[in-house]
Amino acid sequence: MSDEQQAEAEQVDEEVESGIQDGDFVRLAYTVRTIEDGDVVDTTDKEVAEEAEIDVEGYEFEPRVVIVGAGHVFPEVDEALIGAEAGDEGTVEIPAADAFGEYDEDDVRTVSANKIDEDDRYPGAQVTIDGEQGRLETIIGGRARVNFNHPLAGEDLEYEYEVLELVDDREEQASGLLGMYLQQAPEVWIQTDEVEEEQVVESDDEDEDAEPETETVTVEKDTLYIEATPQMTMNQQWMFSKQQIAQDIMQRLDIDRVIVQETIEGGMGGMGGLGGMMGGAGGADIEEAIEDVDIDADELAAELDADEE
Repeated sequence: MSDEQQAEAEQVDEEVESGIQDGDFVRLAYTVRTIEDGDVVDTTDKEVAEEAEIDVEGYEFEPRVVIVGAGHVFPEVDEALIGAEAGDEGTVEIPAADAFGEYDEDDVRTVSANKIDEDDRYPGAQVTIDGEQGRLETIIGGRARVNFNHPLAGEDLEYEYEVLELVDDREEQASGLLGMYLQQAPEVWIQTDEVEEEQVVESDDEDEDAEPETETVTVEKDTLYIEATPQMTMNQQWMFSKQQIAQDIMQRLDIDRVIVQETIEGGMGGMGGLGGMMGGAGGADIEEAIEDVDIDADELAAELDADEE
């Protein structure tokens, strides 16, 4: 290979490696629409959601932090992001097969109406039959027609995006991942803690059955602290998957441990029911009652011994 050809090859390699790569954290603003009708499927723009008459109550409309190549977006979007730079915009078409699947007529089935709660026996109701979610289309007598296809099955999508920035700060990365998992971003911070732990030490004892010797050592651990909100503690995704979410964050951010803190605020008013539970005794009355109690430990022990005999 000539020097000129080698230089061209090196230039190509540099171009391929420049810009966003697999594993990078990026902050995206995006809107996803169906191609056929232009219906908004998802968006980070509150105004777009309101124009589409989407319920915005309790939902945070803000750009999302995603990891390129981690399955956080459609594969076609991942491909478009490789090599992109902050500020780049684009639109990607997602075929139905790569979005929510093709529409399958076999997934529209007739079931016994007895399998559906009486409150859900109306067209359009979201129902769960034998662990499978579907949408009730019709119900006549004791039979119900249920569509188990995803509501967007068969729909080709248009994904319009803008790369706002690359996210390098680990606290922002952690907050972004939690926001993606839980649809909200609690307050987080990372600090290095000194932690005492037991470690096994080498022993000269050749007895294989001997108990291993340990010693207490102080080690440094990078710790992610999460200030849990009431909404977060009640979030079903968090309640059922907190271990997996924490493990994913620790692995991706090279964190040693995660500590979740929950703060409960309020004055003594929150203890209002205590007096009633304790027979109406208030603070001063409790102290007086304690002072009036005269227990001799030796007498009590003697009584217990007598009972055992």
